[in-house]
Amino acid sequence: MSRSLSWIFLGVCFLGCQAANAEEQRSAASQAAAHHVGTDPGGVGYGTPLKPKPGHELAAFAAGCFWGVEDAFRKVPGVTATAVGYTGGHTKDPTYPRVCAHDTGHAETVLAEFDPKQVTYDRLLDIFFMIHDPTTLNFQGPDYGDQYRSEIFTFSPAQDAAARQAIKRAQKKNGDPIVTAIAPLGAFYKAEGYHQQYAERTGSHGCPIRSFSTSI
Repeated sequence: MSRSLSWIFLGVCFLGCQAANAEEQRSAASQAAAHHVGTDPGGVGYGTPLKPKPGHELAAFAAGCFWGVEDAFRKVPGVTATAVGYTGGHTKDPTYPRVCAHDTGHAETVLAEFDPKQVTYDRLLDIFFMIHDPTTLNFQGPDYGDQYRSEIFTFSPAQDAAARQAIKRAQKKNGDPIVTAIAPLGAFYKAEGYHQQYAERTGSHGCPIRSFSTSI
C-alpha cells in the first residue's frame, strides 16, 4: 500500500513539474512577444526620409561599434524598432568598406524608434552615456577611427536641448571631459543587411558595451 502511495505521489509531482515547465514556457513566450522590437524605425531606407509611426519618435546615437549599441537599445522597454546605419558624413551612398577607410566622415549609428509614453528621450540619452565611454575621441575600446565617435544626432530643437542637458548630467559622473558631439540628423543610410540586429541574430557579442539597467 505504501509503495502504491509513493508511486502516486511521484506521479503527481511529475505532472506538477510538467505543468510548471509548460507555464514557464508560455510565460517566456508571452514576454518575448510583449517585448518584440521591430527592424524598420521610421521606415528606414538608404538616405530616404524618415517618418515614425503615429505617436512615436525617433532617436539616433553613435557610440562605437553599432552591433553592441543596437543590441543595448533593443533591450530597452519602449523602444519599438531599431536599425544600424551611417550618418554624419560628407559623401553620398556610403558602404561599410568606404566608412572603414575613414574618408567619408560617417559614424556607425543606431536609429531607434520609441514610444515616449513608455520611455522618455531623456532616458534614452542617459542609457547612451551609460553604455560607452563619452570621453574618448574617435575610438571605443579596441575600435579606432572617426566612425566610432561619440555623437548624438537630433531630430528637433527640443532633442538638441535635451542632449545638452544630458551631457551636463553625464559630465558629473566622468572625471575626464566629455567629447560627445551633437548635430542635427542629415541623411541616414541603412547599413548592409548582415549588420542589422547582428548580436540578436548570431548570439555573438563581439562589440561589448558597458552594463546598464533597463528599468525606468
